[in-house]
Amino acid sequence: MTALLDTARALDAADPLRHHLAAFADAPGVQAYLDGNSLGRPLRDFPEKVAKFVREDWGTRLIRSWDEQWMALPMELGDRIGRVALGAAAGQTVVADSTSVLIYKLLRAAAAADPRRTELVMEIGNFPTDRFLAEGVAAETGMTVRWLEPDPILGVSVADVAAQLSDRTALVSLSHVDYRSGALADMPGITDAVHSAGALMMWDLCHSAGVIPLELDAWGVDMAVGCTYKYLNGGPGSPAFAYLNRAHQGTLNQPIQGWWSAADVFAMGPAYAPAADIRQLLSGTPPVMSMLAMQGMLDLIEEASITAVRQKSRSLTDLAVRAVDAELAPLGVRLLSPRDAELRGGHVTIGHPDFREVTQRLWADGVIPDFRFPDGIRLGLSPLSTSHVETITGVLAVRDALRA
Repeated sequence: MTALLDTARALDAADPLRHHLAAFADAPGVQAYLDGNSLGRPLRDFPEKVAKFVREDWGTRLIRSWDEQWMALPMELGDRIGRVALGAAAGQTVVADSTSVLIYKLLRAAAAADPRRTELVMEIGNFPTDRFLAEGVAAETGMTVRWLEPDPILGVSVADVAAQLSDRTALVSLSHVDYRSGALADMPGITDAVHSAGALMMWDLCHSAGVIPLELDAWGVDMAVGCTYKYLNGGPGSPAFAYLNRAHQGTLNQPIQGWWSAADVFAMGPAYAPAADIRQLLSGTPPVMSMLAMQGMLDLIEEASITAVRQKSRSLTDLAVRAVDAELAPLGVRLLSPRDAELRGGHVTIGHPDFREVTQRLWADGVIPDFRFPDGIRLGLSPLSTSHVETITGVLAVRDALRA
């Protein structure tokens, strides 16, 4: 135990990003917050930013702020996410709606792109929203969902996907990082395989945006969706973002034809004519206040660089795996994530039959991981807000709770 803590202290002392820890608000009574992959911590200065918004942008400028700044915000903020976290050139990312709504829009658009293609491909263990939406779109369109069944720890491989592809495949939709194991998919390899079959590729980036460097343009990704309340720290219910490669803009038709996606928003004409650019993915009035918190986190990521964030993420998860081996494996805890950091995202999952009860005890003691059915605990280590000592504190708390 002492050796692990000493190692953690040394890693923190050498951490070039350690000064960012002070940017996040304190949570009284919390010893270790290990759930940043579900809900990122708020920044310390956010309450004042909200107050300033209420006083000035809304309170003083009133409706004039729509013309002065808010009308363009979904696209401007999308461009910033694209530049800082996605490897996406301007004009291809927009912030709007929830993750579920944006996934539906793009799934439905892809399903209608080529009537000769009648199959969607998805992993059978994907996040429920992704699976439910695929089933719903298939029911609406008469399509078939072909389910991948990959290794539960290593996740989806190029070979898994290639085995399901045919000239009937319309779209393959996968998570870049598995929400359970943290397995990191080969995005460029899988995307190339899908394109070789003439199909479209969509990625769910909820567990990778803001923690793993991405190159959506360079890798030829067609479309992607991600949330902003995990590693982008946008707060509960903050809107998602969608990426649509410029090659598909004006050709794919999203199904929720709201006034904000019209070519002329204020024409109020009798017929719908969609915008030809990324604005075509909008529907209703954007949630401007819910876009505030993520902007500060984007500042931090841009200052640190997404490459440095990934380096620290690997350091944190490597240390967590080392601590699990030393302190938890002797108690019957199983590592449910890839051991190789190259194949792992920003969280480490461990398993034990008693973890549901253990999680309740940990939360009561101010140690906050999250539980995933049936017997997994995820250690979600958000690099800019989590220290190595905090990581070890959390693992040791799991050990002590199992022994209690």
